[in-house]
Amino acid sequence: MKKLFGKLVAVALVVTMMCGLVACGSKEDTKKEDNKKLDKIVLGTSADYPPFEFIILDENKKQQYAGIDISMAEQIAKDMDTKLEVSNMNFDSLMAALQKGEVDMVISAVEKDGKREKVVDFSDPYYTDLPPMMLVKADKKDTYKDAASLAGKTIAAQTGTTKADIVNKDFKKSTLLALTSVNDIVNNLAYDKCDAAILDGAVAEQYAQENDDMVIADIKLGEAAPYRVAVQKGDPKGILKAINESIKNAVDNKLVDEWIKDADAKADKAVE
Repeated sequence: MKKLFGKLVAVALVVTMMCGLVACGSKEDTKKEDNKKLDKIVLGTSADYPPFEFIILDENKKQQYAGIDISMAEQIAKDMDTKLEVSNMNFDSLMAALQKGEVDMVISAVEKDGKREKVVDFSDPYYTDLPPMMLVKADKKDTYKDAASLAGKTIAAQTGTTKADIVNKDFKKSTLLALTSVNDIVNNLAYDKCDAAILDGAVAEQYAQENDDMVIADIKLGEAAPYRVAVQKGDPKGILKAINESIKNAVDNKLVDEWIKDADAKADKAVE
């Protein structure tokens, strides 16, 4: 009986040690999975929105992306020690592409709202723009002063944006002209295909500076909401924490201020 008892104890010890090794191996495997490096991170953006995201030509006439949001994406990729790949598309396609996993993150002057929060997750804020502004022809600045003065008129805004929501909510007697491209919006205004256009503040100012016949209307359109990075709902790739760390680093070290200066310097070279 003593010998049998001794053998049972020995077997139990071996089993215990094996379980311990398996447990240690599991922890190690989990640790490796948590620290797994992405081969690349795919950015979804709509590069027709200077100074936030736009396309310029380098010295070899090759297209490259520039802008505040592009710099934010590059910083995130650098901090994650991975390669950045840019996927350029219409703004109203961005959230669907993110949901389908075609892109890993969206940075495109995106504001958090209730509708978007249902389908994607958002990072901490990285930049707050000027309030939205209305762009009109210079000779109409004194004509368009409020919603009533725009009754029966056509106001352009980008499809799927909060600017389109402003038209529907605050200019109910006006007609919304929803277009996917900001360049098309401004061209429609230039050729009198619409009477006004609502854009993010910095974007509206950029176009007003570049076009002598366009000005900012004296109409208040509400406060600006901060821009954030969007990721898939539930953050299945586990990148949101790293993104927030990059944002904190960029804000604390005033990198965003540098990106703004760089974007402003390049915006007039944007390819239309």
